[in-house]
Amino acid sequence: MTISNIGPDTIKEEIRGLAARIKEELIAIRRDIHSHPELSFREERTASLVEKYLLNLGLKPQRIAGTGVWAMIEGKSPGRTVGLRADLDALPIEEKNDKPYVSQNKGVMHACGHDVHTSSLLGAAKILASMKDRLEGNVKLVFQPGEEKLPGGASLLIKEGILENPKVDVMIGQHVMPFIKTGSVGFRKGLYMASTDEIYMTVHGKGGHGAMPHLTIDPVAISAQIIIALQQVVSRKARPILPTVLTFGKINSDGGATNVIPDSVSLEGTLRTLDEQWRAEAKELIVKIARNTAEAYGATLDIRIEHGYPFLKNDESLTHSIMDFAREYMGDDKVENLDIWMAAEDFAYYSQEIPSCFYRLGTRNEEKGITSAVHTNTFDVDEDALETGAGLMAWLAVKALAG
Repeated sequence: MTISNIGPDTIKEEIRGLAARIKEELIAIRRDIHSHPELSFREERTASLVEKYLLNLGLKPQRIAGTGVWAMIEGKSPGRTVGLRADLDALPIEEKNDKPYVSQNKGVMHACGHDVHTSSLLGAAKILASMKDRLEGNVKLVFQPGEEKLPGGASLLIKEGILENPKVDVMIGQHVMPFIKTGSVGFRKGLYMASTDEIYMTVHGKGGHGAMPHLTIDPVAISAQIIIALQQVVSRKARPILPTVLTFGKINSDGGATNVIPDSVSLEGTLRTLDEQWRAEAKELIVKIARNTAEAYGATLDIRIEHGYPFLKNDESLTHSIMDFAREYMGDDKVENLDIWMAAEDFAYYSQEIPSCFYRLGTRNEEKGITSAVHTNTFDVDEDALETGAGLMAWLAVKALAG
């Protein structure tokens, strides 16, 4: 038994009751954080809010990696250590919602639900702290900075020892999902999310008048050829059974008019896949094809590929167990199976080190008009999800402590 002398059904009902009781408190916290978003590695106000809340629970929060915060809930006796993770940072997006809690920081927005993750973990902390004298083992609460920016806060926390002293046996994280209805959650065993690398290129040509292209080396046209040529990496070099995405999301030049051919063009893109060997091979191919294409048209190329997050793999055995725990808490019909998703998450660093499970918290409510995807300027959540988010995380921690 994880909690001494109490049956599992009683524990479950106790956690459900506590989650319902603190729901409005968590909504207020979430709105406070949402109104004051902070960019990656600048989450000073948010970190301070977390510290204050944990101190009020009788815990001893500590800073890590600058604006990260962690604390330990120590049970009555030794045992396993379960890590629960949330992220603190927001995105450089101008919010377009019309809500009382809209972002007050121009050009910064919680468009990925990290305000929900933080509030839910604070709620789970309050629930678990209230029963710590009955827990066997430890729960390590991890509020990490910089999930949205390389090198990723998770990598820094690991370097600073977050998984040690005591050693974390398993790590659990949750993330909002606007395609799942509020009150449900989603899981995937095994490979789940992609690695991500950032590609930066500048094509150097020779500018001139658009009416005399024969006197130029047109970097705009050459850039277009490079983008087309690089699609061969996915369509003809990647194994068809191996998911691979190569996308260029930004192209820019210093040209000042429709009839001016610029001297250079910059391009930015991303490579995503689910295999480390192929990932390395693909990056070599990208460099080779891009340089050769530029050279064939008389241009030169500067290229830099920033190595990003690894792929995220949910431990099969752990995730199987956690899905069962979630069904116990929520019911079979509230637990969904997910497909591979080619987005990336720095939670992947934890999954490369110890058995980990990263799952999705439903936040969609069509009746309330809450349907926007993450990373959009109209993203919002059904705040009823906070009750599920806090309660389920606490329940999963209790069950995971039992091994």
